[in-house]
Amino acid sequence: QVQLVESGGGLVQAGDSLRLSCAASGRTFSSVAMGWFRQAPGKEREFVATIRWNGGRTDYADSVKGRFTISRDNAKNTVYLQMNSLKPEDTAVYYCASRSSYGNYRNLYEYNYWGQGTQVTVSS
Repeated sequence: QVQLVESGGGLVQAGDSLRLSCAASGRTFSSVAMGWFRQAPGKEREFVATIRWNGGRTDYADSVKGRFTISRDNAKNTVYLQMNSLKPEDTAVYYCASRSSYGNYRNLYEYNYWGQGTQVTVSS
């Protein structure tokens, strides 16, 4: 089992920045990558960004590329999502997730463990 705890969400204005954190514990050695996903009211959960523990390779959704940065601290088993130039359409519950297999890193169904989510609200 891998336990994930997100933090850092909040209410900000358009153009502001936020940094989300996701602390992993438990059988973290089984994880090969972490992902951030988000779900807005009435919409499906969607991919935001992913990073591999080994090597740090990253990938981003087009909607956040150039504004969001995913990073990791292997020693702390923690993943971050730095969000800059936030827009109202970024409003959602943000979830971090862990996966123990290789494959399509954008596919949420390939992730094994999920955090409880943290709310991000961007006002215009």
